[in-house]
Amino acid sequence: MDIRYSANQRDVKRYTTQELRDEFLIQNLYAANEVVAVYSHVDRMVTLGCMPTTETVSIDKGIDCWKNFGTHYFLERREIGIFNIGGSGRIVADGQEFQMGYKDCLYITKGTKEVYFSSDDASAPAKFYMVSAPAHTSYTTTYIPIAKAAKRPCGASETANKRVINQFIHPDVLKTCQLSMGMTVLEEGSVWNTMPSHTHERRMEVYMYFEVPGDNVVFHMMGEPTETRHIVMKNEEAVISPSWSIHSGAGTSNYTFIWAMGGENMEFDDMDTMMPNQMK
Repeated sequence: MDIRYSANQRDVKRYTTQELRDEFLIQNLYAANEVVAVYSHVDRMVTLGCMPTTETVSIDKGIDCWKNFGTHYFLERREIGIFNIGGSGRIVADGQEFQMGYKDCLYITKGTKEVYFSSDDASAPAKFYMVSAPAHTSYTTTYIPIAKAAKRPCGASETANKRVINQFIHPDVLKTCQLSMGMTVLEEGSVWNTMPSHTHERRMEVYMYFEVPGDNVVFHMMGEPTETRHIVMKNEEAVISPSWSIHSGAGTSNYTFIWAMGGENMEFDDMDTMMPNQMK
């Protein structure tokens, strides 16, 4: 497991491009029949990827739960949100089987002992993207297909940010301990997300960009609002955003991203907005 320790905003001002990438960028999430995991000490969030091809893969594969979490199994004191961004596949959680199509989501509650991933077709494998947060209460494992996500259109083509926010693991959709996740889809011709930008002191966030076509990239904006930095990101890469950092981006094409939040509260209006002309 790759472990990332917390970075403060004073030191980040002096980071080189490579240091920024080493600290916040998450790459190479998908390896055949493996679980790739990155543990961030920012709110103790774990970002994972699993691409089963010829095997059924356990969520614990390659993870020393006792060493990293002091638990006997991964979800003993955690909850997790899972999206499929690849071919069709299946998840079995403590004997419950869920068929996962493209962009479908599954929330699995704290206390689930066994989670297994498989693909329907090894030549077109599922790609399970996951974010896990610590949890102190168990709720209900819930499958949310893309068709049943709460859809919130926003933005405009005139400002190049016309998009639909799909809320999956969200207080308006289902009850969780602290984890929130959703998917934002930008329309053709729109490239900006989350603008005007903001910070939220009581929550961190992880972004994962996908459907970035061909040789296109996303310029992910981060840093304090008056000390901005950027990370150039490719398809299916994720980025850690601490509470003190803005999180916004502009692509060389339209794209889709999955956002995940965890922290002190789940109030989505609890944020400090910074208008573009105030940023530096």
